Amino acid sequence: MVRLDAMEIFAEVVEAEGFSAAARSLGVSKSAVSKQVARLEDGLGVRLLNRTTRRLSLTEAGATFYEACRRVLDEAEAAERAVSNLSAAPRGLLKLNAPMSFGFLHLARAIPEFHARFPQITIDMAMNDRFVDLVEEGYDLALRIGQLRDSSLVARRVAPSHAVICASPGYLARRGRPEKPEDLRGHDCLLYTHMAQPRDWLLHGPGGSQGGLQKVKVDGPLLANNGDALCGAALGGLGIARLPTFIVGDYLRDGSLEALLPGFPLPEQGIHAVYPHSRNLSVKVRVFIDFLADYFGPEPYWDQGLEALVAPPAGIRGG
Repeated sequence: MVRLDAMEIFAEVVEAEGFSAAARSLGVSKSAVSKQVARLEDGLGVRLLNRTTRRLSLTEAGATFYEACRRVLDEAEAAERAVSNLSAAPRGLLKLNAPMSFGFLHLARAIPEFHARFPQITIDMAMNDRFVDLVEEGYDLALRIGQLRDSSLVARRVAPSHAVICASPGYLARRGRPEKPEDLRGHDCLLYTHMAQPRDWLLHGPGGSQGGLQKVKVDGPLLANNGDALCGAALGGLGIARLPTFIVGDYLRDGSLEALLPGFPLPEQGIHAVYPHSRNLSVKVRVFIDFLADYFGPEPYWDQGLEALVAPPAGIRGG
């Protein structure tokens, strides 16, 4: 069996393009390098390198063996790094992207506790509601709510996200209360433009999943790309909004907003931490995701007291 150190020496000779340069890089003598490569060729029974006085070149067998060596050495290095990460204190800069409303209302309040646990991690958090390319823009991870569009990313669910259709008591006193989904067509609705189809609202029919999903076309006086803006307009009586409970939970509890159509729940969605594929998840990313899953959990604090509104009927489960 070929030893790992022999593979390392051979790969260094190839990458340094010579025995002398490889010896300097490895901190050994040129003769030691040459003997190791010769012993490797003898053991394999093939010539790996064509040697001339001017240069070295790989034989066909040498090129194949070098590619295999590189894969093995990369895996060995990754394994060593993974084990080292387990014993090392998490540290470094964590570049994070988060939705504006969730980042401001909930993620920011979680960070002090995370910092107390992991003081050597610095967080660089960018908040916006646009879709970002994590690899292209250099983010370690992002929080995303709703449907995950990029299958090249790894995702872990850290909390559910429930939404309700709601309006202020003043609006309802003025315009009346919708009793069934199709009644929404006659109301002023406030639209979130980062939805793929902001004018199409999906609701489960009566009877839970057996009722199926029904789509209602809505329209209204305001379109906005931020949930807090829509919430403010709903509080002011402008119209009916479809908003997540992590934004409107407090207003539902104190009566500033009222949930509508309780027999027609909205599909549940998830809050996911997403990050690029990697052989080894960096320890700073791993501990942050673990922290979020523990901090928010399957029954997040913003849904307390709203169980009757957010508990999906039997058979309904969101993404």
